[in-house]
Order: sequence, then C-alpha cells, then structure tokens
Amino acid sequence: MSAIDGSKARISRSEWGLIFVLVAIQFTHMVDFVIIMPLGGRLMRELSLNESQFAHVVSSYAWAAGITSLLASFVMDRFDRKSVLIIMYAGFAVSTLVCGLAEGYESLLLARTLAGGFGGTAAVALMSVIGDVFPPEKRGRAAGAVMSAFALASIAGLPIGLMFAEWFGRGAPFLLLAGLSGIVWLIALVKLPHIRGHLLLNRPDRLREFVNVVSNRNYIGAFCFTLFLVLGTFSVASFIGPYLTAINGWTEFQLSQIYFVAGTCTLIGMTVIGRLADRRGRLTLFRILACGALVMALVVTNLPSGPLWVAAITMSAFMVTAAGRMVPMQALLLGVARPESRGAFMSVNTAVQHAATGLAPLVSGMMLTIRPGTVIGFPNVGLFAAGTAAVSLLLAGMLRPAPADKSPLDADGVVGA
Repeated sequence: MSAIDGSKARISRSEWGLIFVLVAIQFTHMVDFVIIMPLGGRLMRELSLNESQFAHVVSSYAWAAGITSLLASFVMDRFDRKSVLIIMYAGFAVSTLVCGLAEGYESLLLARTLAGGFGGTAAVALMSVIGDVFPPEKRGRAAGAVMSAFALASIAGLPIGLMFAEWFGRGAPFLLLAGLSGIVWLIALVKLPHIRGHLLLNRPDRLREFVNVVSNRNYIGAFCFTLFLVLGTFSVASFIGPYLTAINGWTEFQLSQIYFVAGTCTLIGMTVIGRLADRRGRLTLFRILACGALVMALVVTNLPSGPLWVAAITMSAFMVTAAGRMVPMQALLLGVARPESRGAFMSVNTAVQHAATGLAPLVSGMMLTIRPGTVIGFPNVGLFAAGTAAVSLLLAGMLRPAPADKSPLDADGVVGA
C-alpha cells in the first residue's frame, strides 16, 4: 500500500486513471439527474403531468439522495470507499433502467426516488475518494475534472439522450444510460483501488460522530453555504428547458444544440477553473464566478423568445459561471473537514446539497405557470436565485480549513508522481 507524495503537485498517470473512472461514474450520474429537466415538456404532455407533478418528479431524486446521504454519514467512514461506491452504483444502474420502463406518474416517481437514493450515496463515496487520495494541492484539479462531468453530460449525454427521446420515446434515454452505467460499473470494479486508510483512524461511536459533525460550528457554516448556493442554481435550472420550449416552440433536437454549445463552453471553462483553483486564491475565484452566476440567473430568467444562438450564448454563460463556482467550492469544502470525519462531513453536506436540489424545483413550481407560448413568473425565480447567490457569497468568507489537512490518506494501488 503506497501513499501519494503530497509534496509533488504533478498528477501521475495512475492518478489520472483513477480520475477517469470517477469522471465516468459522475458523468452517468449527472446525465441521469439532468436529463429529466429538458425532457420536462415531453413528459408533461405524454404523461399528463402538471407543473407541480413534474416538480415532484424532479425533486424526488434529490430528496431521496439527500436522505440516503444523511443516513450514510453514520457508516460511511467505516467501510472501504470502493465497496460503498461499487454497491451503490450498481443500485443506481438498475434504478435508471426502471426509470426507462416507467409508464405513469407514480411509477416514474418511484423509479426516480430509487435512482436518487443509490446515486446520492455513490456521489458521497466518490467525493470522499478525492479527499482521501489527493493532497490539498491536487484537489482543485481532481475535483475540477470530476465536476466537468456536468459539462460532458451537456455536451454528449443530453444531446444524445434528447435525440433518442425524439426517435424512440421518453424512456429511451434512461435505457441507454442504464446500459452505459453497466459498462462503467464493470470498469470501476476492476480499476478502482481499495481505499482503507481512513479505517485506521480513531473515531467515536457512530452517533457521537454524527453529532460532532452536525454540531461543529465551522461545519454548520459549510452546510448553510452549500444550501444557499445550490438552491439558487437549481431553482433556475429545473425549468429552463420547459421555459425555452414554451416560449420558442423548440423540439428536443433544438434544445440538444443549446446544451451541446453550453456544455462545450462549460467543459473548457471547468478545465481552466480547475487549474486556477490550485494556483490562485480559491475564495477569490469563487466570489468572481458567484457574482457572474448571480447576474446570469437574472438574465436567463428574463430571456425573451429569439434566435437559437442567443439562447445558446446565454445558457453557456449561465452554466460556465454556475458550474464553474462549484470547483473552488468543492476544494474549499474538502479542506474544511478533518480526515477522520471527512466521509461523515461529505455525507451530511451532500444531503444538504440534495435537499436544496429537491427544494428548488418545488419553489420554482410555486412561482411560475407554463402555458403554450408563454411562462408566467420565471423572472421571479431569477430574483430568488440571485438572492440565494448573494447569501452564499457572504457565507463563503466564513469557511475555515481543518488545521491538520496536509496530506492524503493511503490508497491501495495508487502510486504517487
């Protein structure tokens, strides 16, 4: 068992191999989560869903992910990271298959809940792997690469999924994704190293560990920071697909072009931001991007009907700033938790993140009404998003790094540079 040399900032070939597997897992998870949003128009028509029902379908995934992430905080640090990730990801793949076979509101709601529960826990384990394997000076690039899965989902996952929906029906994207997830699961089973270094650390009993995490003042500030940051982003993102469809009458193919352009810009932006996060002040970088996201939330929610290229540029700016700020955010949050409680901290933080993601579409659904050719109330959603973004800016300055966060834990099979 060998540890990564924290003094070397260059990411080795074996580390890039690990990052590739993590990106593939995160890619399928992100496609599964975001594909439901641009499919909103089709789902609402074909399954006769109203705005409230669609909001519940979107939010059920996040609520389930949040609850399971919270429960995982009791046990996450007591198992090999690989075992947790592999088991949860298998459940996610099967649940996604069930989503593709759903024939009504109730069955789709149940399938999305299962997918969220398994996918949310897998995401916690994934981020804990980054915190355990990579030293602080490499986490910005590692987190940036994994977070770029969101952009990859927009570049490849969403366009392909939307075209499959147009060609073969609403369930086709989920069936395709379930097959891809099965392939990724096999690769992860073979390639992921066992990560057990955290098991050697002394820790209190499970309940005391959880209480220590949720009562730590610095951790509470981090949880509030996450809540407001995510709440604003997804209050806009949840209905932006149905909004553009309603005001322009665009098809899934036209939406896929917008997401492709925006995803490409986001991927490039995330690569640059990941490098900057390791070389510049992460708090300053976050604040710059957060201010940009605040402005773009107001712009995109007031976008009138117009040419496709205008919507593509606007969406690109919104996604680059909104997704880009998550890179320094993750690097900051990973540094907040002590190694012995990082899994529990990330579990609770991910639960908060998913809770915010689940709450966001419910809030948006109450603010707007979708009618053919128009959407009433979307600018109010933009004001709400801007307000939460402003609060997150204030909370970001209150985060404090853990005093002993200097080197990674041991990871079997991962050789340092």
